Amino acid sequence: MARVVLFNKPFQVLSQFRESGPRLTLGHFFSDPALRVAGRLDYDSEGLLLLSDDGRLVQRISHPRFKLEKTYLAQVEGEPGRDALAGLRDGVALKDGRTLPAGARLVDEPGWLWPRNPPIRYRANIPTSWLELTISEGRNRQVRRMTATVGHPTLRLIRVRVGDWSLGRLAPGQWLEK
Repeated sequence: MARVVLFNKPFQVLSQFRESGPRLTLGHFFSDPALRVAGRLDYDSEGLLLLSDDGRLVQRISHPRFKLEKTYLAQVEGEPGRDALAGLRDGVALKDGRTLPAGARLVDEPGWLWPRNPPIRYRANIPTSWLELTISEGRNRQVRRMTATVGHPTLRLIRVRVGDWSLGRLAPGQWLEK
């Protein structure tokens, strides 16, 4: 039976097992050599990262041709209006091509959200908002580039869902085997 591990990757942890200087890696949390990372999550992003000992499952989760949906919560600068949201929903022109349409909506800051360490920079004259974005691609830093393109740079990014797997209420650094 394939093992699937849901891990809440903390901020500033690399999505790899091999050591990388002083940076924390998955090797600081897991010692099972059979586990493989299914997809990636940037060093400065947080949230759901899937691991498995089943190579075929890892391929289905991470390969772009399967277009597995991923949902993120993004804290962005400013207050995105109708045009910005429509742009995200229609697809955004990036340097490496136009993105597929995304699910995009304004949401309230989640009440269950843990504080980030270090905290997001605070600027009194620039408000922030939260977006829920669902994409079916996995380009490098895609969500960050999309929100910046529509004029609202991402300050904090948390993946909360990959396909049918959800982060739930796992705290940073916690994991659950499914």
